[in-house]
Amino acid sequence: MDVEEKTGKAFYMAAFATTWVFAFAVYLLLTAGSGAVLGLWAGGELKLGILIAFVVAAASSSIFGKEVSGRMLNPLRWLRMLGYVCGGFFMEMAKANWDVAQRVLTGRIRPGIVRVETGMRTDTGLVMLANSITLTPGTLTVEVDPVARELFVHMLQVPEGMEARTSIEARELFVGYDCPAAIRRMAE
Repeated sequence: MDVEEKTGKAFYMAAFATTWVFAFAVYLLLTAGSGAVLGLWAGGELKLGILIAFVVAAASSSIFGKEVSGRMLNPLRWLRMLGYVCGGFFMEMAKANWDVAQRVLTGRIRPGIVRVETGMRTDTGLVMLANSITLTPGTLTVEVDPVARELFVHMLQVPEGMEARTSIEARELFVGYDCPAAIRRMAE
């Protein structure tokens, strides 16, 4: 067994273990309150959770651990992601909800599609940014150019003058929090 083969197996095992832990944690969150173990889970639920997490990890760890460096396997990045989702991104979503509600009530919209330069170097970062844009009300990622690392985004309100530009930077889509910079810290 050569070094490259050992490294590949070690990476797969790390991806498998990380995916298993994540899947089991999600399962525990979804089944909390089902029994008496620690006052939260039934013994059968825990056994089933271990099995389901194993099946999920076996089926998807090669997909989730696809980044060559394996940087997304680091649990500290998961904490950053949790902070991103519960912090800055949540505030961006709240502001966007308010903005969309006002636009729907007043009818003041200027829809259009803009090209967005992401600056992301990894597929994980590109997908996280595309999902963050799509989850924010009033915007929808309609196409991803994986070669140029650009997104095409439909906006409910294209700001005056933006339609004349050939492209915009990703941070311009967010009002107060630099979501692309946060994603870069997590995924790259």
